[in-house]
Amino acid sequence: MKKVRIHAYVSGKVQGVFFRYYTREFATKVGVTGWVRNLPDGRVEVVAEGNEDAVQKLIRFLHKGSPLSKVEKVEVKKEKYTGEFEDFRIRY
Repeated sequence: MKKVRIHAYVSGKVQGVFFRYYTREFATKVGVTGWVRNLPDGRVEVVAEGNEDAVQKLIRFLHKGSPLSKVEKVEVKKEKYTGEFEDFRIRY
């Protein structure tokens, strides 16, 4: 299975609604590594690596978000896979 890396920015009501927590839980469940963090401009930033299928599942999750979030836009850029992460974490 092909390994891939993405760098995503999620806009909308995505801070203060447990978006990072749900993203970490989902990523861990599907076997994706990387991190998620809030940005000062109100967006959430995600860097994720893993099998292509698992990363695609995470991208679909990002479009849906947590139960209290309201995702308006998801920008996804593909990057070169590095294998640098051991797990998926929330960054502060």
